[in-house]
Amino acid sequence: MRKFIETIKNIYNIEELRKRIGYTILLVLVYRLGSFILLPGINPDILKVALESKNTNDGLLGLLNMFSGGAFGNASIFALGVMPYISASIVVQLLGMFVPAFRKMQMEGESGRRKMNQITRYLTVAILAIQGPAYVAGMIPAEARTLDWGTFGFNAVCTLILMAGSMFVMWLGERITERGIGNGISLIIMIGIVARLPYALVSEASWKLTGSGVGGPLLFIVEMIVWVLVILAAIALVQAVRKVPVQYAKRVIGNKQYGGVRQYIPLKINAAGVMPIIFAQALMMFPMLLSSFDTTRGIAAAFSSYTSIWYNVVFFLLVVVFTYFYTAVTVNPTMMSEDMKKNGGFIPGVKPGKKTAEYLDEIMTRVTLPGAIFLGLIACMPALANIMGVNNQFAGFFGGTSLLIMVGVILDTLQQIESYLLMRHYDGLMKTGRLTGRSGM
Repeated sequence: MRKFIETIKNIYNIEELRKRIGYTILLVLVYRLGSFILLPGINPDILKVALESKNTNDGLLGLLNMFSGGAFGNASIFALGVMPYISASIVVQLLGMFVPAFRKMQMEGESGRRKMNQITRYLTVAILAIQGPAYVAGMIPAEARTLDWGTFGFNAVCTLILMAGSMFVMWLGERITERGIGNGISLIIMIGIVARLPYALVSEASWKLTGSGVGGPLLFIVEMIVWVLVILAAIALVQAVRKVPVQYAKRVIGNKQYGGVRQYIPLKINAAGVMPIIFAQALMMFPMLLSSFDTTRGIAAAFSSYTSIWYNVVFFLLVVVFTYFYTAVTVNPTMMSEDMKKNGGFIPGVKPGKKTAEYLDEIMTRVTLPGAIFLGLIACMPALANIMGVNNQFAGFFGGTSLLIMVGVILDTLQQIESYLLMRHYDGLMKTGRLTGRSGM
């Protein structure tokens, strides 16, 4: 405890770090405040009843509601959150892999990055122009609308407000990245997830400790222990890397020698992050469309509950498949091999060029398998927790997208704070068990 207090003092003593943390907290508070401001002309009581019937806590709607910190289910001005921006970023990233013009733009350095960011913003506006009217028409019933603006007028005004709200959230995220601490967009998503954790934890505790839940206080203690173990497992998944040694050739310029050192390429076990789970959850919504047909109603019933065996088997397989797909899209062994060759580096025992690309691709294929299986198991953990007696709200924090985003963003933010401390010759956040990327002292 004394070491922790000393570290807090060291953080306060660094003026730049103190200002960055304060700026980040201020913008996060602005975001959370806006999440509770409803769209104009809506009766909140009628809206609440209507949205509860749509099950905004389950399926893809539940995922969107989680990413927005509950704003999606409350018809807030920030209801669409940063999801349109994330969707646009994914599209631009995929275009950079397959379209030569975008690939060339990625290679232009800082100027290319600014162009890609501008294209992402324009694409975000286009996505908002589609999602905004769809949200107003699908989520806000006519009986909840109190102002007589007509259907077109009401939809147009609410759509413009939703578009402005999402662009403002995107701006907050960019300001946090530039002048705050951590990745702003990721931090905003994490704050929305964490905002629901206290309520879910209190709900689970009151349900178990009052005797109304199954198992009573003893089971609640076991749940907390298992939850901590799952968090530790998620940290191990996020941090695990396969280090590939790279040797750089020696160069003698004048009386000085350059190169000749051995470094490592850290290939992540889970290079795809949480995207496979998001894609898999989106696809798992399609079987529900089959419920309107008599011949396929049995299939829809088998996938109607996220705790059913068939749902979890298919969900697990989809996560594994999408992990391989997204890793193949984001990790380019050929580009890594070319960059290594340009800088005079080579993998010991492997020829530069095509052989190096094939070697890296083989390693990525092998290390992705345990990462994909582990990711699939974590994705299915909420269903298992619910079967074991955990309520729906708290079961979501036993794994899946919410847990991985929390772990990944927190670790990334801690690493940035750690770098500031080490640059000022302070001890880091942890005296032992250094974070990934921290060098030995």
